[in-house]
Amino acid sequence: MYTIAFDTTAAGCSVALTQDERVLGRYVEQMDFGQAEVLIPAIQNLLNEHNLQMTDLGLLTVCVGPGSFTGVRSSISAARAFGLACPELTVGGVSAFDAYAYSLSWTPDQIAALNAVIIETKREDFYFQIFDEHLNKLTEPEAANREDIIARLRDRKVTFIGDGVERFLSAPTGLSIHAIIMKPHLDIEDLARCGLRKFNRKTVDFPKPLYLRAPDVCVK
Repeated sequence: MYTIAFDTTAAGCSVALTQDERVLGRYVEQMDFGQAEVLIPAIQNLLNEHNLQMTDLGLLTVCVGPGSFTGVRSSISAARAFGLACPELTVGGVSAFDAYAYSLSWTPDQIAALNAVIIETKREDFYFQIFDEHLNKLTEPEAANREDIIARLRDRKVTFIGDGVERFLSAPTGLSIHAIIMKPHLDIEDLARCGLRKFNRKTVDFPKPLYLRAPDVCVK
């Protein structure tokens, strides 16, 4: 089955075209603005390179956040539009937390009793969620400050993963650390494969934005 996955929730635009779990092509560009403008052409270029059309796809996976308000909205709007245009296409949403946690399944020796996904907010706090040794969710996604996160991870072996890990560990934590996996951004391949696993397990979630705080600018 051919699938497409994309993410514009952070500082970039990423797209992957896969056949089952094999990546056929990818587009990754780091940018602070303009992700919405390059997303559709990037998808179309990947499809053209492999002589495919949207109607050839069986699954579309989109990252639902957390991230920038505009980036999350752009991704989900595009995914829903593709779903309306292609009624046979399954459209699923995957959080960045789930995709990061899923990536640990490829390196089981790095899985700990507690697995903390730390995502950059570009503020003083962090986006944060804990998964257990089976990569099941132990907490709900949230925005939390460093001290609160440390307090909740004490007395257990912890693996850290995510694009916020480097800043989080820039000062001593006093925690018992099993593994540290620093990533500059979410790997689009992990998002695609996580989406495919949900599809195979019949646990696909309709894309809904994961906003963990209100937008910076509110119009009343």
